[in-house]
Amino acid sequence: MREVVDSIPVLVARPDPAVDRRRLAIWLPYFTGTKEAMAPTLERLARRGFTALSLDPWQHGERGTETGDELSGRVFAGFRRGMWPILGQTTLDALRVLDWAIDQFEVSADVVAGGISMGGDISVALAGADHRVRRVAAVVATPDWTRPGMASIADASEVLDQGEPSGYAAWLYRALDPMTNLARFTHGPAIRFELGAADTHVPPHSAFAFVDALRAVAPLAADRVQVIAHEGMGHLDAARDETVLAAAITWLAE
Repeated sequence: MREVVDSIPVLVARPDPAVDRRRLAIWLPYFTGTKEAMAPTLERLARRGFTALSLDPWQHGERGTETGDELSGRVFAGFRRGMWPILGQTTLDALRVLDWAIDQFEVSADVVAGGISMGGDISVALAGADHRVRRVAAVVATPDWTRPGMASIADASEVLDQGEPSGYAAWLYRALDPMTNLARFTHGPAIRFELGAADTHVPPHSAFAFVDALRAVAPLAADRVQVIAHEGMGHLDAARDETVLAAAITWLAE
């Protein structure tokens, strides 16, 4: 089913009543992706008993005016100015959709969330912003929006100049970036990063650094964060790998 929630286009898959767990799962798109591209994963989560939904990120899908190539070219020409607003605004949008879905479908406030790449980044930020999100599967994603050492997907030897953020982008970063808002994770959401050990676009060291930083302020919360680095896999390898996706779905459904 398709809905529009506070001007945000949403796609929902409902479980069969016989397996309905009365719980909500949010699965968010990768950069340049759409809610429709998430439909197969929503269906898999629905078969696990979840009411599963996705939404078009800000400037994506029905909310966008550019082709994927145009969007990618613009954002990577000034990553912090272009990407941080997408991350932050979509996190805030997901809060609004979560409020609506819990009321609309009368599901528990024990929510799971996940996504691939940018969708995973947003899901982690969402768990810090809203404690109803208690379990997260983040595939080839990062808790650090600065992405230290981020290289071009096309050329691993080219470390990208991320540029400077706008005032709006910087505000969203300060408010929502997980690495700089560790206090928002001290309650201990269960988070699992499924990463490519050879990923140079979203380097896995940021997830390990997040665990170490969280351990310094909340050791028990840090114990609830897992980082799985799949040997020999780069960014696109892990993003497209069925075994990795299946592991993320199983983690959410536990």
